[in-house]
Amino acid sequence: MTVLRVAAAAYLCRQPTDWDDYEAALSNFVAAGVASGAQVLVLPEYASLELVGLLPAALWDDVQAQRGALQVFLPAFLELHARLAQQHGVYLLAASLIVEAAAGRYVNRAHFFGPGGERHFQDKLVMTRFEAEEWLIESGEGLKVFETAYGTLGINICYDAEFPDFARAQAAAGCDVLLVPSFTGSLHGYQRVRVGSMARALENQIYTVHAPCLADAPWSYAIETAVGAPAVYAPPDTGFPASGVVAEGEFGAPGWLCHDLDLALVREVRRSGQVLNARDHLWAARQAAGAVSRLSFDSTPDKRSNRPAGL
Repeated sequence: MTVLRVAAAAYLCRQPTDWDDYEAALSNFVAAGVASGAQVLVLPEYASLELVGLLPAALWDDVQAQRGALQVFLPAFLELHARLAQQHGVYLLAASLIVEAAAGRYVNRAHFFGPGGERHFQDKLVMTRFEAEEWLIESGEGLKVFETAYGTLGINICYDAEFPDFARAQAAAGCDVLLVPSFTGSLHGYQRVRVGSMARALENQIYTVHAPCLADAPWSYAIETAVGAPAVYAPPDTGFPASGVVAEGEFGAPGWLCHDLDLALVREVRRSGQVLNARDHLWAARQAAGAVSRLSFDSTPDKRSNRPAGL
């Protein structure tokens, strides 16, 4: 199959009253995405941290203490998402969650569920300053690609999409679609991930699917504010919009952005596009690997020479 229908979430965090409330709200939200006909649904980075609201209030602003406390929800969290993926017959990228990967070592992990109950994951590899310096979240396991019935998918969690080597390696491994779940607390951060996602689509001639978290949660220091708009990007080449923006939701508006991705089209662009970025990056890398020549000019400009005549 060469057409894949994806749904990228702009997910608005809320404070659940109990686990049943969380489960019901998430189930209804996923069902709305499935109703669009989506085969792959993408939830944002850290949207799962609305579960902090179920912890004792003393932990709401204690970002280090809440890491371990959140682990109590992990079994039910995994079971819920696996059940939803299987019930609806879809691939579901869960909102990333802080997971204790080893004793005292926490990572930012996005679990990816298949329609048959399968479960895989992609960890975030490069931490933002807040994650590394305040939260003490560490880099997780390495890069992966995921073979689905609709094509090969990769995941770059938020900040990871700002580093070209990750997506390049995944594209070399056959990735046609890169999923970019994000949590950005400011317009600056959102634009960084947006620009990074667009650049990854351009460089590798693939689709990128950006799913942002939304939050206005004064009760939680970690997810106090989050902004963004969901979008699908592609290389600005034959058959695609000149802007590279295939589809984009309204900024700050919660809901699903659903769109059909023609995988045959993006593969054809890699084969015979107006430019061949995916191929030519190898030549560019070899050119960049050489020594950089540092050249200088001997003379100092005479500032008077720039004055208009007669002055």
